[in-house]
Amino acid sequence: MKSTLLVVLILISSFSLAQNIVKPEKIENSVQKTHANKIVFLDKVIPFENIKEADFLKTMIFKEDKNFDIRVFLDNSLVNYLHQLDPSLTIDELLKKGNYQFNFIVDGKLIYTENLNTGAGTADSKKIKTSFRIPFLSTTNEDSWGRYLWMRFYLANGGIDVLKAGNHVLKIEIKPYLKSSILKIGNVIAQGEIKLIVPQKNISEGQMTIQKIKPNSGWKISDEKFNQQKIKALNQKIAENRFRDITGIIVIKNEKLLLEEYFNGYKRDSLNDTRSVGKSFSSALMGIAIKDGYIKSENQSLKEFYDLKQFNNYSSKKDSVTIKSLLTMSSGFDGNDQDEESPGNEENMYPTENWVKFVLDLPMSENKIGKTWSYFTAGVVLTGDILDQSVPKGLENYAQNKLFQPLGITNYKWQFTPQQKPSLAGGLKMNALDFAKFGQLYKNNGTWNGKTILDKNWIKKSFTNYFADNKDFEGYGYLFWRKVYKVGNKSFESYQSSGNGGNKIIIFTEVPVVMVITAKAYNKLYAHLQVDKMVQEYLLPAVYEQ
Repeated sequence: MKSTLLVVLILISSFSLAQNIVKPEKIENSVQKTHANKIVFLDKVIPFENIKEADFLKTMIFKEDKNFDIRVFLDNSLVNYLHQLDPSLTIDELLKKGNYQFNFIVDGKLIYTENLNTGAGTADSKKIKTSFRIPFLSTTNEDSWGRYLWMRFYLANGGIDVLKAGNHVLKIEIKPYLKSSILKIGNVIAQGEIKLIVPQKNISEGQMTIQKIKPNSGWKISDEKFNQQKIKALNQKIAENRFRDITGIIVIKNEKLLLEEYFNGYKRDSLNDTRSVGKSFSSALMGIAIKDGYIKSENQSLKEFYDLKQFNNYSSKKDSVTIKSLLTMSSGFDGNDQDEESPGNEENMYPTENWVKFVLDLPMSENKIGKTWSYFTAGVVLTGDILDQSVPKGLENYAQNKLFQPLGITNYKWQFTPQQKPSLAGGLKMNALDFAKFGQLYKNNGTWNGKTILDKNWIKKSFTNYFADNKDFEGYGYLFWRKVYKVGNKSFESYQSSGNGGNKIIIFTEVPVVMVITAKAYNKLYAHLQVDKMVQEYLLPAVYEQ
């Protein structure tokens, strides 16, 4: 009797768990009924009510300039699937903590998993919809979360590498996920697969050939050997648009020019807009100004340069903000470029009439000065203003005489603030070989042609990771990022200037190499990932694995 009662209780419990928290839309479409819990693939946009069995593709020639859609047929709505994972949560709590998980599987191998951001998709659709369309590729550039999901799989997480020329099977699985104190993943609620035929791109031998270094580069030319096949393979990928929007590659080894290549219409004299690469120049100029005695040290505080009480949101905490905390992006200002809601986000600064006032008006956050890292472009603008008021004849003249002229850099363009002062937030344009000079200056411990431009101790401070306890990223110095590349069982530490689009000046700390990569993949999620891949899988092995 007891065992029978237990079974009944279990059944009642299971039944209650399976109950819906909302009423989903009624499934009346015959095609959806036939394909419940399936994903189907299409190459055109078809309204749901007009969709037919004959529209579904089992095989497709994959081209990036064609439409590529999926249609998902479910037997319930997302909120009800999430409710099964945690019946204790309300509808609003389920929507805030869960969404769909997508798994991309190519030729039987899981390539990419993404727990879709909870903000993707409308609340109403997630409450009741049992069928929805996701455009991956669109000839009209249709804007949707699906387009960016595909880009993250294809361009940023290995999809483009596995979907090389030939025949492949792409399988997609969708599960519900819920993240509160722990991550809960439900069972597969929809899946489907398609055979993709990826055409071979016709790349000429000339596009793969290593470009010869022309005379008058301003550098001694290296005669060291390197793995030419690796560079040809890299050039092929750039030609095939598998590495995108790359405009230049420079490799300096032992102070000599080893590799100089340009792509996508760029040339040696092209001025590259490298965005935040320019921030590192603020670090260099600060070091020069300290060496010259115009600034006492990076430990000076803002109150020595500004009457902080004249600005909005004054607090005594502002008195403790130092130049060093601005250089290490740990100033404690309420500014975070990676948070759209942050008051100090750089996008809030640019429309204002006075960028310096914008920064000094900001409130302080609860972050401890010098301890909590937060990417803060506006703070670098402040370092530029401190320099401008401290050095003779202003920052523009000082940079010309103390940095660019000694390096032999004559062709460059600043971005300016509304007050027509050089903006050290970024946007400094110059050619790739001149950016390499800046990198080599650091590699030379501050000397160039026998003349000391930067103090070697400043470089040591600049190439120190001040956030070794932060496991979320590899480190940050004085406006230089720390990045470690791995080739086989070897690790190659670098400090680098890095800018939107995939622009890099990479200075390796333990090997005599400087690399410059210029690119124009602005605001593309794959920009930095592809450059890291180029360095780790092609350029470093070409130089060190022959």
